[in-house]
Amino acid sequence: MKIEAIDIVGLGALGVMYADFFTEKLGKDRVRVLADGARIRRYGEKPVTFNGKVCDFAYRDAAMESRPAQLLLFAVKYGALEAAMEEVAHLVDEHTVLLSVLNGIRSEEDLGRRFGPEKVVHCIAQKMDALKQGNEARCTNKGELAVGILDGGLAENLERVTSFFEETGFAYTCPEDMRHAMWSKLLCNVGVNQTVALCGGTYGSVQQEGEMRELMKDAMHEVILVANREGVALTEADLEQWVGIIDTLNPDGEPSMRQDTKAGRTTEIGLFAGTICRLGRQHGIPTPVNDMFLEKIC
Repeated sequence: MKIEAIDIVGLGALGVMYADFFTEKLGKDRVRVLADGARIRRYGEKPVTFNGKVCDFAYRDAAMESRPAQLLLFAVKYGALEAAMEEVAHLVDEHTVLLSVLNGIRSEEDLGRRFGPEKVVHCIAQKMDALKQGNEARCTNKGELAVGILDGGLAENLERVTSFFEETGFAYTCPEDMRHAMWSKLLCNVGVNQTVALCGGTYGSVQQEGEMRELMKDAMHEVILVANREGVALTEADLEQWVGIIDTLNPDGEPSMRQDTKAGRTTEIGLFAGTICRLGRQHGIPTPVNDMFLEKIC
């Protein structure tokens, strides 16, 4: 079954960016932004903007919708994922494909347990600089999605997603080893997101030699050790590649976790340090840097 429409749950920076892109490409009839009635009313009172433009999205109260979703993209924070899944569960049928642009390596597992792993196409949002303050989202580089399937996934569903992306001109890539790619992105997030959040700085805080840069690398080395025990062949070369990418970012920019700490929001520390510390304990691997992050970042 060809994918001709997309539904989006969550209007953080990425949700707004994707809703804007697909609405412009497909029109409002083929892009639903699903939420509850109260949230939709708030969007009406204080409109969402993207790069200074008021967004004209097709907001739909999920509870009132009945048309099954073809491609359902989750862009909520991890703490809201369980509630979001239940809010749209009645819109998932045998043809629905699920994508998650959440950080970490756990959301696809959660979606698979709830709806079946065959419906999930694994996904990594990468190379974008989207941020959101209040109802205002901005982005100069929209990046791309890396997509693939792991155990239980269907090649047919991956092909449906990539065909949809091709037809809409959406940027994507298909890594040869999706599990390695997901752990590699976690390697980056564990290092730069947490270090910048802890020091209250910007990307510039870790782009020059010094304590913060070394702390970032130490956290990333713990990820490599844990990943190797999990059967994922992360290496020093992966670390150096990410450090090189981090060094090219706008020095005044901020990762998502720093944006959360500035706004007083609950962070995704559990997805980053929490995952590494938990798996470290299972494998008997010390993770002192990530233990410290887990203790100091809320």
